[in-house]
Amino acid sequence: MESDGSSCLPLPPDVENRIVSDLLKESESNLKEGNLHYVVSNRWFRRWQLYVGQPTEEFSSKDHSSDSPHMNVSLFNVPRPGPIDNSDIIINGGDSENNELEIERFLVERRDYVLVPGEVWEKLFDWYKGGPPLPRKLISQGVTQKNFYVEVYLLCLKLIDSRDGSESTIRLSKKATISDLREKVFALKGVEQKEACIWDYFNKWKQSVLDGTSQTLEELNLQMDQHILLEVDGTTLQTGGAVMSNGHSSSYGNQGSSFSTSVSDMDDRNDVSSTAKNRGRGGLIGLQNLGNTCFMNSALQCLVHTPPFVEYFLQDYSEEINSDNPLGMHGVFALAFGELLRKLWLPGQSSIAPRAFKGNLARFAPQFSGYNQHDSQELLAFLLDGLHEDLNRVKRKPYFETKASDGRPDVEVADECWRYHKARNDSIIVDVCQGQYKSTLVCPVCRKISITFDPFMYLSLPLPSTVTRSVTVSVFYGDGSGLPMPYTVTVQRHGCTEDLTLALATACCLKSDEDLLLVEVYDHKIYRYFDNPLEFLASIKDEEYLVAFRLPKRESGRPKLEIIHRSVEKYSTDHSKGLERKLFGTPLVTYLGEEFHSGADINAAVSKILFPLRRTYSSTVSHSQSVSRSQSMDNEVEETSEKELFFQLLLTDAGGVSCKPIGKDSAIKHGPLIKVFLDWTDRERKLYDVGYIEDLPPVHQTRFMKKTRQEATSLFSCLEAFLTEEPLGPDDMWYCPVCKEHGQATKKLDLWKLPEIIVFHLKRFSYRRHLKRKLDTFVDFPIHNLDLSKYVKSNDGKSYLYNLYAISNHNGGLGRGHYTAYSKLIDEKRWYHFDDSHVAPVDEEEIKTSAAYLLFYQRVEK
Repeated sequence: MESDGSSCLPLPPDVENRIVSDLLKESESNLKEGNLHYVVSNRWFRRWQLYVGQPTEEFSSKDHSSDSPHMNVSLFNVPRPGPIDNSDIIINGGDSENNELEIERFLVERRDYVLVPGEVWEKLFDWYKGGPPLPRKLISQGVTQKNFYVEVYLLCLKLIDSRDGSESTIRLSKKATISDLREKVFALKGVEQKEACIWDYFNKWKQSVLDGTSQTLEELNLQMDQHILLEVDGTTLQTGGAVMSNGHSSSYGNQGSSFSTSVSDMDDRNDVSSTAKNRGRGGLIGLQNLGNTCFMNSALQCLVHTPPFVEYFLQDYSEEINSDNPLGMHGVFALAFGELLRKLWLPGQSSIAPRAFKGNLARFAPQFSGYNQHDSQELLAFLLDGLHEDLNRVKRKPYFETKASDGRPDVEVADECWRYHKARNDSIIVDVCQGQYKSTLVCPVCRKISITFDPFMYLSLPLPSTVTRSVTVSVFYGDGSGLPMPYTVTVQRHGCTEDLTLALATACCLKSDEDLLLVEVYDHKIYRYFDNPLEFLASIKDEEYLVAFRLPKRESGRPKLEIIHRSVEKYSTDHSKGLERKLFGTPLVTYLGEEFHSGADINAAVSKILFPLRRTYSSTVSHSQSVSRSQSMDNEVEETSEKELFFQLLLTDAGGVSCKPIGKDSAIKHGPLIKVFLDWTDRERKLYDVGYIEDLPPVHQTRFMKKTRQEATSLFSCLEAFLTEEPLGPDDMWYCPVCKEHGQATKKLDLWKLPEIIVFHLKRFSYRRHLKRKLDTFVDFPIHNLDLSKYVKSNDGKSYLYNLYAISNHNGGLGRGHYTAYSKLIDEKRWYHFDDSHVAPVDEEEIKTSAAYLLFYQRVEK
């Protein structure tokens, strides 16, 4: 055994990979609540993935510079990782009271850590030791549909002991019961249960006594980092906090709905520092942050300041509650939102804590549970849909069979679709927020046209830079007729490699008798050939390296010769001297003749493709026969060039493992691809300028470019990009009823019917393979009189002028960003800034920023 406890005879990498893969499949087929998973640092886990040959697509925020799979990490010689090391994802020292290890806050799965089943952890720990182990349980969330997820962050509660005012930290699962909490607290403090009681001490106000019941901490809406209070034998901490009842009395109690919460928002008192002087007026009340809930607060402030919603929810809407809708939440969600809106429009408090609303949100939308940051647009979509289903006036939805347009007039088809939609969906949300757009799909094969009219509740607009992408490709002459040159072209983000080669052909002035052969270069070898012209560009990452070879069309189909460069260098140790060979540069590809191949044929092909790199040639092309080159050098190059140069070539296999020297008369086995190593010594370097085959630019050099202020764009440009015809992405293939197969159809959207309230979602976040990127582009948008008339294809006689009344902002970068809101009090005609619990007036000219994420507009009636 080694000193760290690991085995002296580790398993081969492929065996480790197979064992872990089998265990993962077995775990996925046996998901149940309570299963143990372990949190493992992604920094260590990616090293293990590289070692066993698993693909790594994510980059750690702490260690991406050295472990990126495109940073000269050889897939063929990756060292075995050391012991498991979770030190980068835990807070040093753990908890001082009970020595529990605490995981760093705000970590992102697959970027900072991975989750492995208990069986996988046992194997990894047996092989590598290390740690420390960070076990977490699989829990379920949701009412109508159970979702399983690993509770990475336990609920952290701050326990105050009323006897001495000391503070301790308690960590439990939010699925733990009050009995579990009491048992842990009393054991920690060494007191008897009959002698003490524990209070929900949110905001340091006594909310309710936490009795020994089977209710869970989640059901009681206890929040991350909130206080709980321990009182022993009647000792009371003097804070001035009033004792609050934990009962709930809804003003809609006579409706017979199932709405009830153990702690209402009314119980969640405003910050105790508030005074009568700074308490809010109706509509100017903040929402306290309950632990990364700024995304929720931002979206809610925009909704509760939507004029039609204020009017609707401040009145009696009890008759419209649909408690029987299987797609809804039994009216609970609409009642919770309505009650929250009423509190925010009631004067008297500077801020409230929406604990009950967050609790209901977590019950019905498990994706928003926990304490991670979420997307305010994703929440808005759920809120609008949930409110619609809870308030749907249609109790029994009729069935309609969708009819094809079949060449009928658009007006007829659109009206028919809207009638069908309204027959099944009729609520305040439909009345106010839903519009209709026309969608036209065209099959790329048979040109079949499909036209549909669909409802929408918001419009997600791409920023111009997200519709297209710039791609840099280094173009080489496969016949040796010119020097290589990098080209940067702009292509559709959801396009295919055929679009890229067509754009490259235009950029490099490709001749009519030439083709482009596109490849990806990785670790100085050709990683893949892009043989399929319909391969999606989404498979190409920004940090990869692309090369295209200009080759004669007439030679297409002949055997390819792939030339891989190796640098031959001398090395010496205390005991021996020898030569070391390392891969370098860009591999080259050319075609061979169809006849029998000998070593001389291979040598001639190599000499031909390298010809532009000869120092006399490149000097003439690049410097127009500069006279600054020394005479001695010219003589040496000319003397060598007059002789027949035979390169040091070695035939290798597909994996680059075997090597067989090639002589002039060597017989080369005929095949579609012949791969050879070209060994470079000082002799070849004097003759050829290898700088042309080194230092390839990546596809898109974002991570290495100095960040500059991005070019501004306008809301109109974003809308036009949304309405522009484009190919569908790889995840949205369309099934053509004529061709009977899925294909990459083109899609064109047109606005047909606009609602009273229109929400524009500026798509600042892009997601690729678990990587998330934010665009800080400034989007200029009208505050008054947004005119959309030229974009609407129908004429329903309504106004298409809109005024802005609310904005959801996302400030900062990814992971550490913060949401705020701007809302306008229509009666005052004045804007306010809502930053969680803080509310302050703001000048209208200050609300236009590059943080704008959701824009809320209301129609200006004629």
